[in-house]
Amino acid sequence: MSDLRLDELAESARNRGLRLVRSRVRRPGKRRFGKVGLTDRAGKPVLGMDAGGPTGTPEEIEDYLRNIGARDWGASLDSAVLPRKKKAAPRPANDVEPARKRAAPLSPAKPKIRDAKPGDADMFVELVELLGKDVEEKGVRKRIGSLIKQRLAPLVVTLDKKVVGLCGVDSMIAIHRPRPVGRINILVVAEEARGQGIGRLLVEAAEAKLRADGCGMVEVTSNDRLASAHAFYRHMGYERTSIRFAKTL
Repeated sequence: MSDLRLDELAESARNRGLRLVRSRVRRPGKRRFGKVGLTDRAGKPVLGMDAGGPTGTPEEIEDYLRNIGARDWGASLDSAVLPRKKKAAPRPANDVEPARKRAAPLSPAKPKIRDAKPGDADMFVELVELLGKDVEEKGVRKRIGSLIKQRLAPLVVTLDKKVVGLCGVDSMIAIHRPRPVGRINILVVAEEARGQGIGRLLVEAAEAKLRADGCGMVEVTSNDRLASAHAFYRHMGYERTSIRFAKTL
């Protein structure tokens, strides 16, 4: 495993309150060459350690840290936002459901994924509102066109030709990374379409797109309050590696 990957492993351990210990043996063929282990912050052995130092492999440590993340964050929820609480409709005195307009349920159509088009702007407005953000259709349509020109068109999933999922992607070149870094900057699934694997479909498609563009890793930005989204990303193999700061200009 490369030094860069070991540095990322050490960062993952720190995020869990642990410390990665690397073997001091530098000669290949020696018993502890390439071995690593985990201790807590006080130096107490946690995994892959004995009196002589590290005894574990990087793969064993990585698997252990991933499992910690899965236990801490819980099972995956196939949505990218917390569902809104709905108020129960008042029932009439005779306990008969009043006549009201109901949304037609989606048919069991097979989800289809494609690049976004400017004509999707009206549905994008509805999806973005689920994240608690207000946007104007005209501005969204213009930004979709700009992203298409940059070959960064968002990905959408449709059911019966209706857009029910959105995933935005971009990439950047970072001076400290040997390959470009991809980013998922928005992911949202319509409330009526959740539980059908659409979130997973979008993330996997985004990863394939960014991998084809030469990216060596993918980052995700997610609002602090979206706990269910965090659990979903953990289940998809993502790890918390940093804290994001922002300032309006």
